[in-house]
Amino acid sequence: MTLEEKLKILADSAKYDASCSSSGSNRKNTGGIGNTAYSGICHSFASDGRCISLLKILMTNCCIFDCKYCINRKSNNVTRAIFTPEEICLITMNFYRRNYIEGLFLSSGIIKNPDYTMELLIKTIKMLRSKYHFHGYIHCKAIPGASTKLLKELGSLADRLSANIELPTEAGLKLLAPNKSSNKATEIMSYVKENRKRDFVPAGQSTQMIIGATKETDLDILSKSSSLYESYGLKRVFYSAYIPINKDKLLPSIITPPLVRENRLYQADWLLRFYGFKVPDLLDEEHPNFNILMDPKANWALRHLNEFPKEINKASYYDLLKVPGIGIKSAQRIIACRTNFKITFEDLKKLGVVLKRAKYFITCNGRYFINSEYFKKSFIEANLILEDHAKEETRKEQLSLFS
Repeated sequence: MTLEEKLKILADSAKYDASCSSSGSNRKNTGGIGNTAYSGICHSFASDGRCISLLKILMTNCCIFDCKYCINRKSNNVTRAIFTPEEICLITMNFYRRNYIEGLFLSSGIIKNPDYTMELLIKTIKMLRSKYHFHGYIHCKAIPGASTKLLKELGSLADRLSANIELPTEAGLKLLAPNKSSNKATEIMSYVKENRKRDFVPAGQSTQMIIGATKETDLDILSKSSSLYESYGLKRVFYSAYIPINKDKLLPSIITPPLVRENRLYQADWLLRFYGFKVPDLLDEEHPNFNILMDPKANWALRHLNEFPKEINKASYYDLLKVPGIGIKSAQRIIACRTNFKITFEDLKKLGVVLKRAKYFITCNGRYFINSEYFKKSFIEANLILEDHAKEETRKEQLSLFS
């Protein structure tokens, strides 16, 4: 099998892993090739947030596990391939010199056992760092079940590690991935948190959950994410809509991935991390799932319409953040500008506010954008839903390296 044929197989197999991120490393170049900075490396993202600036491949798609949802499960009749460490180094350096990529995301199926697989990953990255003097960004998958000694060595070579939870609950794992345990993934997270420093996983750690393969609610998923952030200081939790690529009686009978649900979870995750929201603010036992017709922030605002409208020239910073269409930067600009003049609706556009959403929930100098009689849930909800449906659909997939 040629190197190009291997690349086609193992790059395609890697696209199902969403936990690919490329920011926040401070690894220094000491005379080699490539560089990262604390603010991150140059990267771009697909419409669903997946990073596409890294060479994203598996070392191998051979696997001893038979996870029901995975294309690489051992019972699947798919073409298998494996890279040698030298081959990965050659591809990475070739792509980097051509300015195709800024770094490497390396994962792998489990071959023989977790320790053996981790040793291959370590050998590859060590070769990149020492033989090829590559100091660019490397994100590597830590293999649950591998020894602490190997985890320590991998963490000293990579910028970011990820250990995937895979499914939101242990019951879901036992059903669809009986060889796996979430405890093995959280053991890695705990070790990284306790030992993280400048020369050990400087860009932090992340994880991934598959959404829609099991019956958990959005409340279950978001509660799990919140717990992971608080317990292990994760940089990101990635949500991957279940893709119906296998046939199995234990898998849900769906035709297309639940991409809208995935998007709603990403939006809610952002609110938890940057906007001061808590899980009970967004979901509860009465409302365990997000409204697929409306983003979580707008849905929350409609359910708490008694707290609106907010007066732009008087509302606190955190009250401004609750307004749909107002983000962190635009809220900061509003606070800064209103000390000098009274802000109008026209000014808000210049400050980066998405006025077509925010206008329903604010007043400027005591004035609503139209007659205040229209400040009603039915009117606002109908217009927001129409606006969302007017947005053009975009494809959500990893870009191919090949035509």
